[in-house]
Amino acid sequence: MTDTTLDAPATPGSGQGSLRSLLARRLLTGVLVLAAVSAIVFVATEAAPGDAAAASLGPDADPASVAARRSELGLDRPALVRYGDWLLTVLRGDLGTSYVSGSPVSELIADRVGNSLVLAGVTLALLVPLAVGLGIWAGLRAGGLPDRLISTTTLTLLSVPEFVTGTILVLVLAVELDLLPAVSLLGPGQSLLGSPEILVLPVVTLLVGCLAHNARLVRAGVVEVAAGDAVTTARLNGVPEHRVVLRYVLPAALPPVIPLLARYLSLLVGGALVAETLFGFPGIASVLVQASAGRDVPTVQAVALLVGLVTVLANLLGDVLGTVLDPLRRIPQ
Repeated sequence: MTDTTLDAPATPGSGQGSLRSLLARRLLTGVLVLAAVSAIVFVATEAAPGDAAAASLGPDADPASVAARRSELGLDRPALVRYGDWLLTVLRGDLGTSYVSGSPVSELIADRVGNSLVLAGVTLALLVPLAVGLGIWAGLRAGGLPDRLISTTTLTLLSVPEFVTGTILVLVLAVELDLLPAVSLLGPGQSLLGSPEILVLPVVTLLVGCLAHNARLVRAGVVEVAAGDAVTTARLNGVPEHRVVLRYVLPAALPPVIPLLARYLSLLVGGALVAETLFGFPGIASVLVQASAGRDVPTVQAVALLVGLVTVLANLLGDVLGTVLDPLRRIPQ
């Protein structure tokens, strides 16, 4: 008897059912991941020497003052109780109160998260067309000089960490040539969009590594499709090259790559934290650094939760796009 399981078409509505099942599983996994992240970060901050009371009063504070401050902040309670209280507070939609400033953590984050979104948005706006363009150009000329040049350059850039790239850019563009500011500081009343020069070095630092990785992904997809029968036949029949690319190469090469690009957003978040710290960028990383120095556990927890949430959503987006763009994955298993 011939096995026709793989040839069976998806039944009407099976795609929606498969997608709903995927979303449910991924959301449950995401909740568990976020819970694990919060627990690990809490344990790590508890294991660090000192606490918010000692950090806020300074090294010369007497033990009685430190004990009073600890009681005021609730740090004299058992760690498990404090973690449970924080978790319940978060479930109610409240990120808690900063130990250092006494302000709601949500306000501290909101003041800086917009700047981080601008940095990530500008980077993505440049990354996608550049990665797709370079990947297509190299893939259509596989083995040629442009392909070898792009492949060698991207492989080299992939091996260089963000902080090394950023340091080199500062030395060349800020110190030697004095073209750009070495530190991304905003003065009173200034905005990022009103001072675009402070975005250049952080964006380029992020773009270099991300562009190298994603251009190689697109190139690999284009090389595979360009060697297929459909493209070969079209070229033999005299179809113009631009029509071959638009009609045959892109529709087949990009769908498998798009989910990978979406998942790469989670790596972009980590790179953004490094770039923001390196350049003193007024984003979410500065909140994390200040909170860590002050042992401000609620703020550290909130930033870690936010980064974890972005990572979970990026991977969820990749899974959803992979399911939508690949018909075989919509067939119930």
